[in-house]
Amino acid sequence: MKYKAVIFDLDGTLLDTIDDIADSTNKALETYGYPQFSVGEYKYFVGKGVDHLIKSVIKAGNIEEEAFVKIKEKYFEIYEKQGLINTKIYKGINELLNYLLEKKISVNILSNKPQIQTDKVIDYYFDKNIFTLVYGKKVEFLPKPDPASANDLVKKLGLDAKDVLYVGDTETDIFTAKNASFESVGVLWGFRKRTELVNAGADYIVEEPSEIVALLSR
Repeated sequence: MKYKAVIFDLDGTLLDTIDDIADSTNKALETYGYPQFSVGEYKYFVGKGVDHLIKSVIKAGNIEEEAFVKIKEKYFEIYEKQGLINTKIYKGINELLNYLLEKKISVNILSNKPQIQTDKVIDYYFDKNIFTLVYGKKVEFLPKPDPASANDLVKKLGLDAKDVLYVGDTETDIFTAKNASFESVGVLWGFRKRTELVNAGADYIVEEPSEIVALLSR
């Protein structure tokens, strides 16, 4: 089998987190009387980390930039309490992960979600010992698509870029894969549309997790 490891994005790839992210951000905005946004809009606000999320709602809501810190702090406070209410694993993901484990392929996560939030949702939704390495947004690395965190993860696995398949749902993920010299899979069950993944240059695009099994079985 060609690949020795698969690295997954988290939000929009393994977990459907958008409702909890949208609800938490809207409640933070509501606290200060600021405009709120639809789930559809949040699908384009997320993907590049919490700072980008908050900056996006500030720009879209024509909110003063000085509000960044208090909105972010309130978001973290609210998400800590309700980040697990509506989140769910996408259909077919558990079967895909089990297949990878059966084939002795290392399963890993690389997310722009803060490390503490990443660890919390992983511990809640997935069995222990599925993932070899779980990288949320770490303070020592820039967010994706900067490749430093991806490169560090692969170095810790003791592998080369050619051994890795990267799976994600946004152009940020595809650019991350390109920057780290991984082959990439863009998934259509997440937050973005096919056109974005095509334009970003995804090596493969799939509509459901079983297609990744087929890809790996070639």
